[in-house]
Amino acid sequence: MNALFALFGLLVAEPPDFYDKEVMPVLQAHCLKCHGGEAKIKGGLRLTSRADVLTGGDSGPAVSLQKPDESLLLHALQYTGDVKMPPSGKLAQKDIDVLTRWVKAGLPMTDTATSKPAHAPKPIADGKDYWAYQPLKRPTPPAVKNSAWVRNPIDSFILAKLEAKGLSPNPPADLVAFMRRITYDLTGLPPTPEEIDAFVNSPVANVNARIELLVDRLLASPHYGERWGRHWLDVVRYAETNGYERDGPKPFVWRYRDYVIRSFNSDKPYDRFIREQLAGDELPEAGNDGIIATGYYRLGLWDDEPVDPQQALFDGYDDIVATTGQVFLGMTLNCCRCHDHKIDPLPQSDYYRMVAFFRDIRPFSDNRDVRSKFNLTDISPPEQRKLYEAELAERQAQRDELRQEMKPLEDAAIGKMTPADQLKVQDGKREEVVKKVPEFLEADAKEQYVKLRKKLDELRKKPEPHRELALSVNNCMARPPATHVLIRGNPHANAAVVTPGFPKVLNAPDPTIVEAATDAKTSGRRTALADWIISPGNPLTARVMANRIWHWHFGRGIVASTNDFGKFGDKPTHPELLDWLATEFVRQGWSVKQMHKSILISNTYRMSSRGNEAALKADPADHLFWRFPMRRLSAEEVRDSILSVSGQL
Repeated sequence: MNALFALFGLLVAEPPDFYDKEVMPVLQAHCLKCHGGEAKIKGGLRLTSRADVLTGGDSGPAVSLQKPDESLLLHALQYTGDVKMPPSGKLAQKDIDVLTRWVKAGLPMTDTATSKPAHAPKPIADGKDYWAYQPLKRPTPPAVKNSAWVRNPIDSFILAKLEAKGLSPNPPADLVAFMRRITYDLTGLPPTPEEIDAFVNSPVANVNARIELLVDRLLASPHYGERWGRHWLDVVRYAETNGYERDGPKPFVWRYRDYVIRSFNSDKPYDRFIREQLAGDELPEAGNDGIIATGYYRLGLWDDEPVDPQQALFDGYDDIVATTGQVFLGMTLNCCRCHDHKIDPLPQSDYYRMVAFFRDIRPFSDNRDVRSKFNLTDISPPEQRKLYEAELAERQAQRDELRQEMKPLEDAAIGKMTPADQLKVQDGKREEVVKKVPEFLEADAKEQYVKLRKKLDELRKKPEPHRELALSVNNCMARPPATHVLIRGNPHANAAVVTPGFPKVLNAPDPTIVEAATDAKTSGRRTALADWIISPGNPLTARVMANRIWHWHFGRGIVASTNDFGKFGDKPTHPELLDWLATEFVRQGWSVKQMHKSILISNTYRMSSRGNEAALKADPADHLFWRFPMRRLSAEEVRDSILSVSGQL
């Protein structure tokens, strides 16, 4: 191959011992201390093999065989690029000439397979063997000895693990304890004495049938959505203020809160719930709920006076990528902002491919205005919009009329002012100058002007006509700017350009995103992301949400680290049960309420919380769920209980 390049003048032939005798001494003397060996290397660049040099480091390939004169390595050596190497001082020209000849000769080396790129992640093949990245398959519930205890497949998976350890599940909780448990669990409120009596003394003799009726009643309660909506709001970092110094309010953020409550109460399919939050503004059939749902992007921190606006912009993208990755996928993609993931098979490029999906979203504001045009969308019904638009037009006409009456008085006063003030008017600072107008008017004119000014101020202060506004993403870019991998996460140090794409370890094809039409309001990228997240080929989404639901019922997930299914997280205690729950979740149309019901009618959920000496010794942390885990009431439950029993809720 080198001979072929040399034939066309692209590579220069060198003697066979050129590398050993001339190149290697220069590298050893000046380069390999930072860019060789097995220790941590600088800039992600290793110079100990030809493959390493061609792969390059954080800034991209170090050498271009097609255009050797444009190689980053040569620019660095000649001190003509942004990076200057070695940083201690420019090499002698004879050494630069040797390395230049080496590059132009096509990097001939004695050994081309002595090392692996230090900046590369763990081999993707290893990641594909990891449990969380395996395709979802519906496992068969295991056979158990005590089959009479099994109410549904959940019990089979739990009991099989217990029997393997020689343990038995706890007996069921008494009906009063169970009534309190499930009512707090689903509504966050205590059952009333009348409700307890009705359940305990129900004419329905079969306890299992009685429990099913109770579950249906509680899931139909409006308090269910309030209770379980709160769980979701915690996960997606819901806050009603912006954080940072002023901690200003997020306008109309409560609409997102109410949207979440409505979604849980109506049992909105979870796949639909995801699509609306990630791309509701791109879905023509989503309506106002879709607009409100994109408030998801505005829930994080916002620094309204950043020292470095570009850094703040990418901090905002990082918040979105971190939340989306952990909430929907159980992946800590944010660990890849500055470098390849230290333990999961996620290269830095995966992070920026994910950022590219969100580049059409403009920041919270381009000034300190929380009611920025980027945030608020008018969702008023058409009839209401006609009314307030007419009122606004009338108010504007009144303002124009008042200004017309005030202008001659202002012009007369400005004519008496200093040349400096008159120059300000010419420079477009009339509003600043007219504050002095009363000082230059005669008594009658001054009185007239003050009255007119007062009327204008009253019009300005008059509340806006009632409009229904939603905190959302607005004024998106149909053609977003290019997304670069950022060296060490620095927004001022661009490396390779990347396009929207999914984590490579999941082996998903790159999305096909059609270029937006000229009149489009968004790029369509977020719809492509949402569609992949809920697709059958993605093994994580259903697992992560099924695990969350289990966690919110039992106080601990089958995977205890609910946001992290990677190797830094916890291993599943019952992986087959988790896969059964995930496949059941999808089979039931992504119905959260049906998932509740499957769990709540099981004998696993009915168990008492009492201790058992043998089980406590064998499994003190209750990883095998031999009893129902005890939990404290949350602060909200304590407060609402007091208000409820005192009749003040």
